[in-house]
Amino acid sequence: MARNKYDVDEILEDKFDVNQLKRLAGYIRPYKKQMLVVLFLMLSASALGMLIPKFFMLVMDVSIPNKDMRSIVFYSVMTMLIALYTCVSLRIKIKLMTQIGQDIVHSIRYDIFEHLQELPFSYYDERPHGKIQVRVVNYVNNLSDLLSNGIINTITDLCNLFFIIAFMLSINVKLTLVCLCGLPVLAVVIIALKKKQRKAWQIQSNKQSNLNAYIAESINGIRVTQSFVREDENSGIFNRLSDGYREAWMRAVKFNFIMGPSVDIISTITTAFIYVLGISWMSNPDSGITVGVLIAFTAYISRFWNPINTLASFYNSLLTAISYLERIFETIDEPVLVKDAEGATEMPPIKGDVEFKNVTFSYEDGVEILKKVSFKAKKGQTVAIVGPTGAGKTTIVNLLSRFYNVDSGEVLIDGIDISKVTIRSLRKQMGVMMQDSFIFSGTVMDNIRYGNKEVSDEQVIQAARTVCAHGFIMEMENGYYTQINERGSRLSQGQRQLISFARALLADPKILILDEATSSIDTETEILLQKGLNELLKGRTSFIIAHRLSTIKNADFIMYIDAGGIAETGSHEELISQKGEYYKLYMSQYDFLK
Repeated sequence: MARNKYDVDEILEDKFDVNQLKRLAGYIRPYKKQMLVVLFLMLSASALGMLIPKFFMLVMDVSIPNKDMRSIVFYSVMTMLIALYTCVSLRIKIKLMTQIGQDIVHSIRYDIFEHLQELPFSYYDERPHGKIQVRVVNYVNNLSDLLSNGIINTITDLCNLFFIIAFMLSINVKLTLVCLCGLPVLAVVIIALKKKQRKAWQIQSNKQSNLNAYIAESINGIRVTQSFVREDENSGIFNRLSDGYREAWMRAVKFNFIMGPSVDIISTITTAFIYVLGISWMSNPDSGITVGVLIAFTAYISRFWNPINTLASFYNSLLTAISYLERIFETIDEPVLVKDAEGATEMPPIKGDVEFKNVTFSYEDGVEILKKVSFKAKKGQTVAIVGPTGAGKTTIVNLLSRFYNVDSGEVLIDGIDISKVTIRSLRKQMGVMMQDSFIFSGTVMDNIRYGNKEVSDEQVIQAARTVCAHGFIMEMENGYYTQINERGSRLSQGQRQLISFARALLADPKILILDEATSSIDTETEILLQKGLNELLKGRTSFIIAHRLSTIKNADFIMYIDAGGIAETGSHEELISQKGEYYKLYMSQYDFLK
């Protein structure tokens, strides 16, 4: 049973893990030189900008009373030069940080996709594919603004804050202390909202994941939906999931909206107090407060609360990003259960001897699919595997390809334990055609060449001829260069299987695995295909799983799998003469066809 489905929320982490930010910092570190350049430009522009209110104060209190036009012109020119420097610095910052942000996003997305390529089949069996896709695309994209603008802006604003406080103190200490009284109130608001805000964004990410999972599932199953006229029911499910996502989003955003108004209210009240106190203290000559001082100070007040407002927005973005980082790093940290053992060696050229020694395997703890299965297949033999549904037929060939690890026992090829060799060197020498014939978007030629990019066009065509695919391919508008849609929707199931067959054969495998490879091929084509395969299978060890028993009568030996073990084994004639389970299965098909 799947661990998760589209309407089941994923588990939330209650506690904030600071290591997630440390890991994010690891992606940022390679760009520290460029970021330092940007930081220098923004800090220098900010520091110079702090002089402008000071210039206003000097103009109001000194230059104008003394009618000093030279100093007024000087301060005006300096103000324009500072504004120009700020504009140039801002342009450079936008260009560099956008590039850096996208590079980091690319690195994260590449790491998660690369890791997904290594994860075992069980990972994909246990969760909707839409919930995986949303992590690679949506969650990573949502980090873009944080990486492009948030980090530099935050550092710049923090430094600006210290600059502003220093300038404010240089003008008047009393007014500065009044301005700072609003910060403890803001801290209380942040602490009160922190936990609720983070949980709200976690829930939002879950609802987004659920919605994406259902959309992916609906698209993949659209033919079944329309065949059974399920559009209205599916629309109802979509509407419910979409409503859940909308409500979660609105709740999360609500907390974000509280922060901005809170800063505005506190800043407004603080500014009003400064005006009232400043004007009342202005009457006292010893206070040091003049019209110029008050104008300059009020200019700094505006600048004081702007970075705080920006920092509050960054805090909101950070909480949002953390909810996505949890899922991203959760995927990257997913253990690769099937991987190269420590000290694994390259698989030497395979000859074709295969042996299972007391192999036991289970997909779930306590539910054994195979129980101490043992058999030998010699080089060049064709082994057929039959039995009832769920008996473990496909499991045997999956273990041979090392898509899963055995619980106990050994799988040997040419006497070598396949768990001790590298997976790539093993699979490169094997050809596998699964029951589900997956066709990639691209040309017919690209799909057949998928397993061996080095072969020529002539070799591709010869492989297609061998499996009787050449005829229908040449009937297509551009032959082998005809573009095929994703999953091969333009092709029949039988045509997809033939192309997949050609793909597997072109890899020139020493061991060939065919899992229901001819299940969707008509009888006439199957007879023609078998003629080509008989020549191709010579010198290769092959494992064939087939429900259509007429296709495996010529196998060197047949294994009847049932109840997690090998119930019967022998040639077709030997098993028929035994009149056991294979005989019953064969006769049931024969009677059905009469």
